[in-house]
Amino acid sequence: MTRSLSDTQFEDLQSLRRELHQMPEVSGEEVQTAARVAQELERAGADRIWTGLGGHGVAAEFRGAQDGPTVMIRCELDALPIQEISRQPYRSQVEGKGHLCGHDGHMVMVLGVALALKKRPASGRLILLFQPAEETGAGAAGVINDPRWPELKPDFAFAYHNVPGRPLGELGLCRGVSNCASRGMKIRFSGKTSHAAAPEDGVSPAMVISDLMQCLPALGPGGKMGADFALATLTHAQLGEASFGIAPGAGELRMTLRSQTDARMDQLVQEAEAQLAGALAKTDGQGEIVSASVTWHDVFLATVNEGSALDLAAQAAAKLGLAVNVMDQPMRWSEDFGRFGLDGAKAAMLFIGSGEAQPQLHNPNFDFPDVLTPIGVRVLIEIVAQLLDGPGAAVVPTLAPDA
Repeated sequence: MTRSLSDTQFEDLQSLRRELHQMPEVSGEEVQTAARVAQELERAGADRIWTGLGGHGVAAEFRGAQDGPTVMIRCELDALPIQEISRQPYRSQVEGKGHLCGHDGHMVMVLGVALALKKRPASGRLILLFQPAEETGAGAAGVINDPRWPELKPDFAFAYHNVPGRPLGELGLCRGVSNCASRGMKIRFSGKTSHAAAPEDGVSPAMVISDLMQCLPALGPGGKMGADFALATLTHAQLGEASFGIAPGAGELRMTLRSQTDARMDQLVQEAEAQLAGALAKTDGQGEIVSASVTWHDVFLATVNEGSALDLAAQAAAKLGLAVNVMDQPMRWSEDFGRFGLDGAKAAMLFIGSGEAQPQLHNPNFDFPDVLTPIGVRVLIEIVAQLLDGPGAAVVPTLAPDA
C-alpha cells in the first residue's frame, strides 16, 4: 500500500519542528513537549494514545485490519542543558537549554509516519513511542517498567539518530553492537578542614584525588573497538573551597566509563571501585582517614541490533535508492534504546546522515536540518509497509553476517 505526504504536510512538519525547537525541555521535564505531541497524534487520528509513560512519555497505536506483529518506532522528547548560540529566528527561548541533539527532528519524522497512517496497515499494529529522558539513560527503563508497558510491547522496534559528518540521508547500519555502554561515576570525598597554616591538623583528600586522577583514566585508554574496548574519561574534579586560608577537607571526582559490551562494563566498574579502595587505604592523618561515597549516574547499556530488523532497514533504503553505510564499528556514544531489544523486541538502531558540514551533536550551534525530515519519514514508512502491509514479504539478507 502506497503512503506519502504532500508538500504542505512536510511544510507543516517543518513549522512544528521549529516550534518544538523553541521550547526545549530537559530529561524528566518534558511536560509541554509531551502535551504538544499528544495533540498532534490526536489530530492524526490515532486509535489509542497513552500519556505519562515512564515519566512524560507518549505512545500512539494505529491498528491494522487483521492480526499481525506489533511494530514500534521510537523517538525522544528531551533536550539538553546547553545554551544555544544559533541566530535562527526559531532558536531556543529557554535560557540554558536547547534541542542540540536533533530530538526535535526525530519527533517530527515519527509524527510524519502518524500522518501517513491515515491509510492503516493491512495487519498488525504500529506503536509510535515518544520516549522521555533519553539523555540520562533513564527513559527507556522507565517506559518498560511502567505497568502499562505490556499493552504496547512490540515484536519489532526501530529508532533513528541523526549523525553529523555523514552525507545527508545516508543510512548507517551496524551489525551487532551499535552503541557503547556507559555510566557516570561520582565520587565524593570527606576528610577534615584545617587552617592553611596548619594543614597537618586536617585530613585532606588531595593525595587520594591526585592518585585517582591518574589511575582511573588508565583503566580505559580507549583505542581499537572490540569486546575489550574500554574508555574512562575524567570529566570533573573539585577540591576544597576557593580560598587561600583553608586546607581542604572535601572533594569530588566524576568519571565517565565506556565499553563496547555490558560484560566489559561490569568488569570496568569492579576495577574502578578497586582502585578507589586502594587509594583510600593509603590515607593516614593522626588516626583519621579520608572517606568516600560512590554513586552511579546516566547508566546506559550497550545497544545491540538484531539481524532481521537490520535487514528490513537495508531493504527499505535500497527500495528508496538511498546510500547505505555498513558500519564496521559501533558509535562510542550511548543510547538507551538497547533496552527494548533486551526486553524481547527485534530491535534496530538506525543512523541517518545529517550532512557532512553539520555541527557535531551537543554543539551549541547544532540545528537539525529540515531537509532530512522527508527522507527519514519515507524510510520509516517503507519499513512499516514491509512488516504490516502484505502477507509477509521475504526478508532478503543484505548485510554481512554477524561477526
